Amino acid sequence: MAGRGSRLRPHTLTVPKPLIPIAGKPIVHRLVEDIASVINQDIEEIAFIIHKDFGTQVETDLIAIAEKLGSKGTIYYQNEALGTAHAIMCAKESMQGPIVVAYADTLFRADFTLDTTADSVIWVKQVEDPSAFGVVQLNENNQIVDFVEKPKEFVSDLAIIGIYYFKSGETLRKELQYLLDNNIVKGGEYQLTDALENMKQKGLKFVPGKVEEWMDCGNKNVTVETNSRLLGFLHNDGVHLVDYDVKLENATIIPPCYIGEDVVLINATVGPNVSLGKGCHVTNSVIKNSLVQTHSHIKNANLDNAMIGNHAAYDGNFTNISIGDYSVLE
Repeated sequence: MAGRGSRLRPHTLTVPKPLIPIAGKPIVHRLVEDIASVINQDIEEIAFIIHKDFGTQVETDLIAIAEKLGSKGTIYYQNEALGTAHAIMCAKESMQGPIVVAYADTLFRADFTLDTTADSVIWVKQVEDPSAFGVVQLNENNQIVDFVEKPKEFVSDLAIIGIYYFKSGETLRKELQYLLDNNIVKGGEYQLTDALENMKQKGLKFVPGKVEEWMDCGNKNVTVETNSRLLGFLHNDGVHLVDYDVKLENATIIPPCYIGEDVVLINATVGPNVSLGKGCHVTNSVIKNSLVQTHSHIKNANLDNAMIGNHAAYDGNFTNISIGDYSVLE
């Protein structure tokens, strides 16, 4: 998670993308919880690979996420964007025993049992247009026999979502080190898929872990859509999403919505598919299908597909907006 997430600017100018809250909880927090539920085992350690410029507060927040899951949290740095294989190797000291590797800007919903007898499990999702993704091919025994990056002709519709299980962290580390030692690069970067191919050629068993939902947080529009979808899932799961002390004055909340602590709604209709973070005030407004972070004040608005950062102020008649932290539009 060392990249700043340039496609999600201005929000990632102040907050690293994996720490952007979705339905009231940072993306990376939800991701590690989802992974924990799938592997159904105790997690000894969670290693976060970040950029050193993220700062001490980010590191403190990440350690807290690990500790909430009863795990040790460790911080590693990737200060130069040299590819996925290089990023993972920044945490080589933690690559022991069975490990899960995940890119921290994606969320998923899954109901499968992890096959711990396999050398590796690769999370995949069936997609309509596989030409935009890396995909896997399966044989008749449901084992992965090939990895194909953005196929121009149809070979498979099972897209790799960026989450992997390896029975042996030591084996993965050895293969990644081979790429670095021999300067095996593509597009100027060291790629995890090259290590996977080498492992497969040596006879290691790869199997798919198929997810039901795959939600991206790459840019503003898909992040707002992911917030809406996740709210729907959590609502259907019976998760309580509205703070009990929300202050309502001639206001209506249309579920599913996440409403944080100390939120005030006056002459407002909020929902469906809206997240309002802690301390937000909404007055004379209608908001739907939108994501608003903490302590922002919104007046005289009719918002749809909007994303607003922390401590922002908005008073106006634009509908589809994206403004970052501490911005003021009046």
